[in-house]
Amino acid sequence: MSKIAIIGGGIIGVATAYELAKLGEDVILFEKNYFGSGSTFRCATGIRAQFTDEANVRLMKYSVKRWEGLEEELEAEIGFTQSGYLFLATSEEEIETFKANIKLQNRFGVQTRLIDMDEAKEIVPILNTEPFLAGAWNPKDGKANPFKTLFAYLRKARELGIDAREHTEVVGLEREGDAITAVKFRSNGKVEGVKVDAVLNASNAWAPRINEMASLKHNLVPITPCKHQLVKTEPLERGQAEPLVCPPSWDDAYIIQDGEDGGIICGAGIEHKAKSLDDYEPTYDFLKGALRYAVKIAPPIRYAHIVRQWAGFYAKTPDSNPAIGKLLDNFYIAAGFSGHGFMMAPAVAQAMAELISRGRSKVPLDWEWYDPYRFERGELRSSAFQIG
Repeated sequence: MSKIAIIGGGIIGVATAYELAKLGEDVILFEKNYFGSGSTFRCATGIRAQFTDEANVRLMKYSVKRWEGLEEELEAEIGFTQSGYLFLATSEEEIETFKANIKLQNRFGVQTRLIDMDEAKEIVPILNTEPFLAGAWNPKDGKANPFKTLFAYLRKARELGIDAREHTEVVGLEREGDAITAVKFRSNGKVEGVKVDAVLNASNAWAPRINEMASLKHNLVPITPCKHQLVKTEPLERGQAEPLVCPPSWDDAYIIQDGEDGGIICGAGIEHKAKSLDDYEPTYDFLKGALRYAVKIAPPIRYAHIVRQWAGFYAKTPDSNPAIGKLLDNFYIAAGFSGHGFMMAPAVAQAMAELISRGRSKVPLDWEWYDPYRFERGELRSSAFQIG
């Protein structure tokens, strides 16, 4: 049994702790704030396999399969529902792009298909069909409750014996050659240390700081914290906009009906570099911009009261794909998810746990595609399709 430290108590860190515990490993999990306080509890809840490259399509097809069995495995209700994703085209050129994406997705067993606006209206009753020509529809995509999911993973991980410590900040790593030998952490004002056999950096937007502690270059894995905001309305009648609905040409704007209370979550690609890693302040400019798109997508939203607005981080890499893999002999990273960490978590957590514990994984994760050293070599991948 190895002593494995995980730094970062978001969905990736917590789910990987659970997967390692399943494999019989001794795990200590560190979170400097409260579990889920970073990107996880600020996400839009979406889960999809509709990506535009093979690596992400294959990974997310597997992740969706894991999501389908997660409630039974974790013995908890997590709000997972396959309510679908509907992307909307506003031009003939965009339809051709959709067709190419659908062909790729179908090749790997993802059941996306092109639909007309009559069918789209049946799926999303409040949809304004006038601006749109066609839709890319996958009913197997969906959503889940990030709060319930993270705590379900955490409860199961604790039952399996992990040492989960929140409000405990990692302040240093001891390195000998190409191996990390110990983790230093601060709790209740006191600095302590623990000897370790392996470390996973799962701190997402904070990952460059942890890499520096391992005597690696800060920009080895360049991650920019981009402020991404969401707005939510009062509850609407269920079934009005259950899928995530997005016309990508409209600044990646989207709406999705919250799986818990029926409020409409409204988002858009109106983002900018955060002032700091404490910059969670929502802005009025985003509120105006996101709602301008939302009411064009679904006009009844115009008459709904706004009940909440919040901000979080898309921890973005230069190609919007995460860095997943090994940085040193026993120092690993799974960070820079660029808005996709929640949906990818079941697959990535399993892959990382198997890699750390067994040296290989059965998960169809393209390690070369996500190689964290690709940035240093200047080998950017095609940009991962972002939305929700």
